[in-house]
Amino acid sequence: MCPTYPHPTGWLSGAGDQMNSTPTVGVLALQGGVREHAEVLDALGARTALLRTPADLLGPDGLRVDALVLPGGESSVIDRLIRTFGLYDPLQEAILAGLPTLGTCAGLILLANRVEDPAPGQQSLGVLDATVLRNAFGSQVDSAEVELETAEGPVRVAFIRAPEVVAVGPGVEVIARRSQAIVGVHQGAITGIAFHPELTGEARFHRHLLTQIGGHQQRAAS
Repeated sequence: MCPTYPHPTGWLSGAGDQMNSTPTVGVLALQGGVREHAEVLDALGARTALLRTPADLLGPDGLRVDALVLPGGESSVIDRLIRTFGLYDPLQEAILAGLPTLGTCAGLILLANRVEDPAPGQQSLGVLDATVLRNAFGSQVDSAEVELETAEGPVRVAFIRAPEVVAVGPGVEVIARRSQAIVGVHQGAITGIAFHPELTGEARFHRHLLTQIGGHQQRAAS
């Protein structure tokens, strides 16, 4: 039986927001699947900025980007690199301040407050009230394309050494499951998913990220 979802309180709430101009989305580009995310965003009419240093994220007048994507890859490597390159605090502060953010696979692990079975010394940004188990769906050889029922309808996506959300806080909305496992969550302006929509050409999650920008711009200007 497909899971059912109550009327979402946050996942679709930005659908009517309007952006003032062509948005710029920062894609963390230290390691992992960067190009595929950029291609989806370009097809949706957004500009893509590759983030490798704090200056790529923060300029003299504030944030250089209107939204953020944390791509898949090796979560422990990305964690180490964001701290090595001085991005940990700027990323954490921007996300906590309401910057619309999409994290896929390793990006979900980076967002979570708690990580089960972390690599030695692995940390996370701790901005999403959820516990994530790394590699919950097996190794690289267990990768597969799967059709999921989500809060926005069925989607076909790829699972590659995917994590699972094993616990969520009271303010976190579940937006996708694989069987009974939670594989997609939403909290405020943060969306974390355990899978890769960018590898199958599924644009709904990126489109939703863009719809949140108008509301964030309005709040920042008020």
